[in-house]
Amino acid sequence: MFKFIVQSKTSDSNARIGILHTPHGKIHSPFFMPIGTTGFVKTLTPDELQTIGAEIILANTYHLYLRPGASAVKKFGGLHKWMGWNGPILTDSGGYQIFSLQENRKNPHINAGIHRAHVKISDEGVEFKSHIDGSIHFFTPEKVIKIENALGADIIMALDECIPYDADKKYTLEATKRTHEWAVKCKKAHKIKSQALFAIVQGGMFKDLRIESAKFITNLDLPGTAIGGLSVGETKTKMYEMIETVMPHINNKKPVYLMGVGSPIDILEAIDRGIDMFDCVMPTRLARHGSFWDKNGRYNIKNSRYRLDQKPLMDKCGCYTCKKFTRSYIRHLFMEKETLGLRLMTIHNLYFLLNLMREARIAIIENKFGKFKKSFLAKFKESNE
Repeated sequence: MFKFIVQSKTSDSNARIGILHTPHGKIHSPFFMPIGTTGFVKTLTPDELQTIGAEIILANTYHLYLRPGASAVKKFGGLHKWMGWNGPILTDSGGYQIFSLQENRKNPHINAGIHRAHVKISDEGVEFKSHIDGSIHFFTPEKVIKIENALGADIIMALDECIPYDADKKYTLEATKRTHEWAVKCKKAHKIKSQALFAIVQGGMFKDLRIESAKFITNLDLPGTAIGGLSVGETKTKMYEMIETVMPHINNKKPVYLMGVGSPIDILEAIDRGIDMFDCVMPTRLARHGSFWDKNGRYNIKNSRYRLDQKPLMDKCGCYTCKKFTRSYIRHLFMEKETLGLRLMTIHNLYFLLNLMREARIAIIENKFGKFKKSFLAKFKESNE
């Protein structure tokens, strides 16, 4: 029911392609998961997502637990039926959101100005305040698994403690051990064979703790492994270093998921290091603020130079937006605050990233990934405006 097959590897890097089989279909790796945090990818329908090439989407346990509630989703037959999405779904445990959506207040246990508000962490779990109505809730590893089982995703994530990149070593060690204990409890609580449980490697920015965590999580022998706590403010060099530190200690016969990474440059660098799975809000969030990608980098359509620009967002792009509309028209939609502009930009950005994954897979098959990555990075800039 759940199986990962590595089909091809490159001779000059750790890049690889494979097929991940799930109860709701197969996914070609490496792949990117559009974010449907609260049960929908903002502004797009499931049919549109399939048209642009999405094979799997991500939803979030924290948000769905608070509204509409896991029991409500279960009454409709689970996320797939409720959302009208027939493909695979992954649910994050909500651990990251619990820590990131809080109001600013210093936590005395962490150095360097890290902030938390009403987050009480213990070995049993974490108490937090709803960002919706201020109500107090408590997540244990067992409760998170119960919620994710009710939601019914194909891949579910163990509860972990998201560690700030500049946390000191004492705190990082305590949090990493807690993540390990929670992973064990999640494994024990999870009984549904049609759902694959992944646990998460933590360890902050400390090599020894990352290695220790990778070994511990790998020894749990779960269907896949995630790497968390990266792309949270550290430098790109440090992120790549941590990936390289972890990868030799992870079972390479199983899929490896780098959480929260979505920039084209970071994705290609991570694929080069052996990563199979990615997710991030970046393409959809940038779209809603008027930013778009092309082969040369990132631009913002609100710039006045696009007022009379008759070109598509990207030349030779196969997405619906670029086939039908000019930069001038899309800029007009944004200046008028028209929802259609958000939709068209989201379609383009997701298509761009999903197509980048397709091109990467082809390059791996042809054993030309190194050349492909070098060519892309030579032209692409994170921001051109």
